[in-house]
Amino acid sequence: MVQKVAVIGAGISGLTSIKACVDEGLELTCFESSDDIGGLWRFKEKPEPGRTNIYQSVIINSSKEMMAFSDFPPPAELPNNMHHSEVLLYMRLYAQAFKLLQHIRFKTTVVSVRQTLDFASTGQWEVETESRDGQRETHVFDAVIVCTGHFTQPHLPLKDFPGIESFEGRYFHSWHYRNSEGLQGKRVVVVGIGNSGGDIAVEISRVAEKVHLSTRSGAWVVSRVGQAGLPADLIGTSRMDLMIGRLVPSWTNMILEKNLNTAFDHKLYGLKPKHGFFAQIPLVNDDLPARIISGRVQMKPNVKEFCGSSVFFVDGSVIDKVDVVVFATGYNYSFPFLPSALQAKCGYRLRLYKHVFPPALTQPTLAVVGFIHGLGAINPLAEMQARWATRVFKGLTTLPSEETMMKELEKDTVIMHQRFACTDRNPIQVDYIPYLDSLAEQVGVRPNILWLFLKDPRLALQVLTGPCTPYQYRLTGPGQWAGAREAILTQWERVLQPFRTRVVPEPESRPSSRRSVVVIVSGAALLCCFCYNKHHLSSLLCLQSFLRSPQ
Repeated sequence: MVQKVAVIGAGISGLTSIKACVDEGLELTCFESSDDIGGLWRFKEKPEPGRTNIYQSVIINSSKEMMAFSDFPPPAELPNNMHHSEVLLYMRLYAQAFKLLQHIRFKTTVVSVRQTLDFASTGQWEVETESRDGQRETHVFDAVIVCTGHFTQPHLPLKDFPGIESFEGRYFHSWHYRNSEGLQGKRVVVVGIGNSGGDIAVEISRVAEKVHLSTRSGAWVVSRVGQAGLPADLIGTSRMDLMIGRLVPSWTNMILEKNLNTAFDHKLYGLKPKHGFFAQIPLVNDDLPARIISGRVQMKPNVKEFCGSSVFFVDGSVIDKVDVVVFATGYNYSFPFLPSALQAKCGYRLRLYKHVFPPALTQPTLAVVGFIHGLGAINPLAEMQARWATRVFKGLTTLPSEETMMKELEKDTVIMHQRFACTDRNPIQVDYIPYLDSLAEQVGVRPNILWLFLKDPRLALQVLTGPCTPYQYRLTGPGQWAGAREAILTQWERVLQPFRTRVVPEPESRPSSRRSVVVIVSGAALLCCFCYNKHHLSSLLCLQSFLRSPQ
């Protein structure tokens, strides 16, 4: 029976895994190679090889309610899209509230994880660690949770860029980027249009002579700011939106792309990709269109070759006197401490059942948590994975046979490759709410909306038509949290609170209150809104419910 668990890594996935172990009464030790928690979200003045890294200006793409820990809502005063320092603050508050730090051994690197000789009967693992002073120890654990992420090994494919060895300027991977210091007045080419490439191009363009952003495939660009100035990821992300999208997927995709092109024409701006909106994670950037229209950033196709200080592109164009090239070309994922048999692939992805469990293990005592991508925050995905993994460890939930898991894994891989633009650099993408629900079903915490409508209609309406926030998975079942209902009903209050730094008074001539306005428009306007654009529906319903609630 599993009692002792090793958690590798103390980033967001590691913290939620520690918490899941504590909730299940498991004895655990978390090994963290650095001297602090935070993982990706802890900014480092100097890059540390083998660890994740971010630049100084990083703002999280997901809003705070969508990336919240499911039983620990973020403070209302924090901004909706937090700076990395505020994300780290939120993580510290979480760790302190649930006394997680006492379980972490800092400055301890995991060197290897291997099965014990009697693994077939015990399911145990030997975990070898190394301290900063070089001292090695071997520990035996009943189970292991791997939470090391996948932004640690920069992918720098120089062989794909002929002539790079002759380039007279400076080049580096985006992993090394901190800020725009030293790039004033330079001519810069940024290669790659992921979120890092877009952010870095925009930031450098404020000081550089010119920035050229090179992309092979283009990208759909979305803003953090949505309709009426609300966080964009709170709109169109409800369970009702999901149901409508499944009924009319082509229409949903067409409406989304039409709305994005209404903001600015992606083809005109040189950004339009070949894939549809849902096929790949979009580029989240509030400033790129403004930098393009002002000429500070120029879009370019893929780089063909380098020659001296010139960069040649596949369309025949050339940029001369380039000073700096930033390769925002993604990362290679690697788990060097794991046995090679556990790093086998199915397509581009690791061979993991539901992206968590290696199906070939005779004992399901190793789980990978946080190695996942979806159109939404990773935190709720990782937390649900950890909750499921610890239930499996304790024998409270069982896995199917190896044969069944392999068949499901292969089927899911085929579907994933058909629906999404997967590559070596982007090996995984899941449908956000369906994936969460599939794991929640295993844990026993999936919301029963019909039952909620009978018991608590007000809450049910929020769960169905409001943004699918993580608190929904604490309403019932194992790990139920008494504050989940209140967290859902007050989530819009926490969204609005950061905006109240200057409250604009209502005009005296307006006789009706905000409540009466919402009630008047509720019927016909809701219908018109829905017919015009389904993404208005969720936001209006949620705000209407909030405005009707007691203040």
